[in-house]
Amino acid sequence: MNKPFAQLIFLGTGTGVPSPDRASPAIFLKLPETNVLMDLGPGTLRQLAKISVSITAIDYILLTHLHPDHCADLVPFLFGTRYPPYFKHRRPFYVLAGTDFASFYKTLTALYGHWVELPEGLLNLLSLPQDRLFKKKFPHFSLQSTPVRHIASSLGYRITLPTRKVLVFSGDSDYSDALVNLAKNTDVLILECSFPEGKKVEGHLTPSLAGRIARKAGAKQLILTHFFPECQGQDLLVPCAREYNGNIMLAEDFLTISI
Repeated sequence: MNKPFAQLIFLGTGTGVPSPDRASPAIFLKLPETNVLMDLGPGTLRQLAKISVSITAIDYILLTHLHPDHCADLVPFLFGTRYPPYFKHRRPFYVLAGTDFASFYKTLTALYGHWVELPEGLLNLLSLPQDRLFKKKFPHFSLQSTPVRHIASSLGYRITLPTRKVLVFSGDSDYSDALVNLAKNTDVLILECSFPEGKKVEGHLTPSLAGRIARKAGAKQLILTHFFPECQGQDLLVPCAREYNGNIMLAEDFLTISI
C-alpha cells in the first residue's frame, strides 16, 4: 500500500454562527515540503495552535471569498507574523484570492496601518480572475480556480498533488456546472452543505445538491462541511446518498484525511 502523501485537517466546519462544537471555516493541507490553508475564519489561528502548527509554517492561504467567517483571522495572521520570534524565521508566503482582494487589503492597511504591513517580498498577493477558469503551477502542487455561485469574489479551488491525487474545495457555493466541471474525477471533493433538505437558501447547497455535484463530477469521495445550526439533528446523509452512491463523510472539527 502506498504511503499517504498529504494530510487534510478540517480546522473549522461551521459558519459565522458561534458554536461550541464547530469553528468557522478553515482547512489545513499538509504536504511534505509546503503547507496550504484554505480560508481562515475567526478562531483559525487557535485551531492551528491546537494541532501544533505555527503560522510561520503556512506557505499559501487560499481565500474562497471575503465574508468574515472565511477571512476574519487574516488580520491576526498578519499581525502575528510581525511578532519578532515569528518574523525572524518567516519565509515568503502567498495569499490567493479573487481580484476584489486587492482593494480589500488596501482597506485593511488603511485601517490598521503598519500593524498589518509586511516587508516587500514577504507577503505575495496573487489576484485570481473572478470571471473565468484560472490555472497555475506552484513548486509543490498545481492549482485551478473557478468562479462559483455565492458572491462576486467567490472561488472554488482544485489542487493537484505530485502524486496526481486531486482535491477540490467549493468554498461557499450554490449548484453550478462550473463547480461540476472543476470537480471532475476528483479524489476528494469538499462541498459546503449549509442547510438541510427542504431549507434551501440561495447561494448555498443542500445534501441532495451536493450529492448531485459529486455524482455528475465522478468524485471518488465526498466530504460535506460548513453546517449552519439548522443542520443540527437533521439527516444529511440519506438525501445526499439518493444522488451519490460513493463514500460520503460529514466533517467535524479536526477530522483528518490522508491523501
